Amino acid sequence: MARELDLGKRLVERAAATQTQDELERLARNRNVLAAVIEAALGALFLQHGFAAIEDAVVAAFSQHIEQALTTRVDQKTDLQELLARSGRHVTYVEISVEGPPHERSFTCAAIVDGEELGRGEGRTKKAAEQEAAREALEKLDGDEA
Repeated sequence: MARELDLGKRLVERAAATQTQDELERLARNRNVLAAVIEAALGALFLQHGFAAIEDAVVAAFSQHIEQALTTRVDQKTDLQELLARSGRHVTYVEISVEGPPHERSFTCAAIVDGEELGRGEGRTKKAAEQEAAREALEKLDGDEA
């Protein structure tokens, strides 16, 4: 949603001169930064105008994203954690390997549940590898419940 509203560009245009242009543009493309910007903007609107005044506009702006979030797994780690929590279980992630030079790392992580590896994933970041491991674990657990 932040990308649709072009908040990254607006962030760069209004940023203080404490960052280089390259740093600002990198931050303006960063998913976590954009998420924080839109969260802050919505929070400010809520505090300034109240929930009732902004509810319809927010629901309308996010309607497609809300539907997608209801039907698509976005955060595999959270989904796995919530699934396991319902039965009093939990997951831990173990870094299996890190390969490559600092600017081209490749991480391999495993999702461990009850001492058993249920998923393994690879990614350019540790978080991405953990997400992939969680996805694989969810597939396995979904298959076990079928």
